Amino acid sequence: MALDRFLSHLAHEKRASPHTVSAYRRDLVQFTAFLTSTCGLTGPEEATPKAVRTWMMQLMEAGTGPRTVARKLSSLRAYYRFARKMGLVAADPTALAEPPKAPKRLPEFVAERYMATLLDGITWPEGFTGARDRLLLELLYGTGMRLAELTGLKPVDFDARRGTLRVLGKRNKERIIPLPSPLVALVQEHLLLRNSLPLPPLPGTALLVKPDGKPLPRRTVQSIVNHYLGTVTTQAKRSPHVLRHTYATHLLEHGADLNAVKELLGHASLAATQVYTHNTVEKLKRAHSQAHPRGGGAPVTT
Repeated sequence: MALDRFLSHLAHEKRASPHTVSAYRRDLVQFTAFLTSTCGLTGPEEATPKAVRTWMMQLMEAGTGPRTVARKLSSLRAYYRFARKMGLVAADPTALAEPPKAPKRLPEFVAERYMATLLDGITWPEGFTGARDRLLLELLYGTGMRLAELTGLKPVDFDARRGTLRVLGKRNKERIIPLPSPLVALVQEHLLLRNSLPLPPLPGTALLVKPDGKPLPRRTVQSIVNHYLGTVTTQAKRSPHVLRHTYATHLLEHGADLNAVKELLGHASLAATQVYTHNTVEKLKRAHSQAHPRGGGAPVTT
């Protein structure tokens, strides 16, 4: 079946993550169901440009957001590139389809004063769990790594002598992240506690584990981050990815080079990193408005 071949191509040749492959599968299955139920077609190979546009309109009318529709269109385009290469279709029905315009949304991040309060001002729970939770938050904020990268860490990825972590990112792309000396010390302390657990972890298991030695699940990490951020901020989004945004934004606000931030985040292109410059530009605009005599802020009195 063409869909299975495409998904296998994504997983094994493109080295897409299981999460990405699953998302492509959902989009293509949904599109196929639309073609059969609404257009009377047997599958994506029979789709027309009109069918693609109608599907997009139907999604928008059902309340699907423009970013989600654009992502689904991207899934179709990837499939048809593969299908044309394999000779399954003569033309790409998505070629003229335009993704819906989405309002610009700045990445949400946590203010520096709140992060300082969280990491330096709260009392962490005693024992292994408290130390692990602190390290988890310090790693996310101190490295900007993705959730999947964090849960994929193993003790062998940590190089205490060099003060680095080896991270496996999207499409199995490896990168080395430098750690500040306080974070190196936290990892070392965690490993000592981890190795003293009553039930020693299995060989090759994750760096971050539960007290029974089993790897820490993604949902547990999300819950931990949400809980601790909730102690210092009332903002709605309190996820591991918000800490990734926070890491990048704070680096740029303190003068880090954009290309360096790109490498640290593991972005494939500079365009993905440039979104964080909007936050720093907005901050500069506010400073200008408040401080410059012609900035539109409160008048300066002498």
